[in-house]
Amino acid sequence: TLNKHFQNTLGITRTRSSGLQAAYFGAYPLASLGYANWILRKYGYRATFILGLTLYGVGALMMWPAGLKRSFGGFCGATFIIGSGLGTLETAANPYMAGNCDAVCPSISTDVSSVTGPPRYAELRINLAQAIQAVGTVVGPVLGSYVFFKETGDSVDSLKNVQWVYLAIAIFVFSLSVVFYFANIPEVTDADMAQQAELTHVGNQEGERPFWTQYRVFHAAFAQFCYTGAQVAIAGYFINYVTETRGATSSALGAKFLAIAQGCFAVGRFTGSILMRFVKPRYVFLLYLSGVIAFCSAAITQRGNVGLAMLNLTLFFESVCFPTIVALGIRGIGRHTKVPPILARVADARNSTAFAMIIPVVFFIIAYSYALAVNFVPSYRDAADNVGDSVPGTPNAEKGSLDKESIREKEAV
Repeated sequence: TLNKHFQNTLGITRTRSSGLQAAYFGAYPLASLGYANWILRKYGYRATFILGLTLYGVGALMMWPAGLKRSFGGFCGATFIIGSGLGTLETAANPYMAGNCDAVCPSISTDVSSVTGPPRYAELRINLAQAIQAVGTVVGPVLGSYVFFKETGDSVDSLKNVQWVYLAIAIFVFSLSVVFYFANIPEVTDADMAQQAELTHVGNQEGERPFWTQYRVFHAAFAQFCYTGAQVAIAGYFINYVTETRGATSSALGAKFLAIAQGCFAVGRFTGSILMRFVKPRYVFLLYLSGVIAFCSAAITQRGNVGLAMLNLTLFFESVCFPTIVALGIRGIGRHTKVPPILARVADARNSTAFAMIIPVVFFIIAYSYALAVNFVPSYRDAADNVGDSVPGTPNAEKGSLDKESIREKEAV
């Protein structure tokens, strides 16, 4: 939401304003591949959750001096720290929700199905969890329209409201980190993950292979990289698109339209979650990503309310893609469980955000290779479909399981 308003209040180009997205999502790989992954492996899920919340709070506090100095670089720096915090949280939260056990795991005294759930519902679970998160994406644009820029429009004085909002966010996430410190959060260890892979992928030794040979994971990660870059580019320049292609549309009104589009996104996640209860998630993923490509392509040439409708439908179909790629990509790997600047440059060069939508379409098509693979390539498809048929908490669930010591011996080898 701040992207378009920074262009107006700080007098910067679309390309330069993409620094916010670059800072935010540039922090993600540093977190997930670096310190967050190390903390998760070394100290477990609770420590990773607390670290993520703390980083998020620090970044939110840094918004205050950035607003005082009216420094776009300061906002980018604060956004980078916020992205580090959220990247850390997702490093732990996504596999915690999707990396599941429907057997009694050796490391905790309770059935792990009470922590996450049966593997057959992994995609449904993570999509439903992120559907709750999607409600926040509706609140963000509304907040920007009614709180950040109320009465001050696009003036620099409006940045003062940004400071107070982020101060409130900082207080909340710091308080939440204290709650996580005292909360009893069951840990799901590498041994538990390996046991689950053994139960659902009997005879398949993929989880025992070294991480660097897990080609399905790397394909999923590359698809996720391309998909996320495209999704963020569309959301970041949605207001630009609407104000340029729809007559008499202000930035504030554009923010309201973005809230409606994010509402479509949230509805898409809820409906996608329901569909996954009855239809294989890989089918839903293929259908939704096909819709994304079709409607985003249409948005390139359409204008006015038709173009706006095309982007709304694009966000609706985007909804399930990110969490489903996560769930499908890590299935069966056991213990291993644990673009925007380009669009802006094209938009500046052609002075048309609508034309620049061709960039996310290209990245969506690249990500589509994973949707095709997981539906039509046997090694991908079989791994996605092997969810086991055991009932949580029953003796059947324990058949064929490995005890903790034998798994550790294999890891040592």
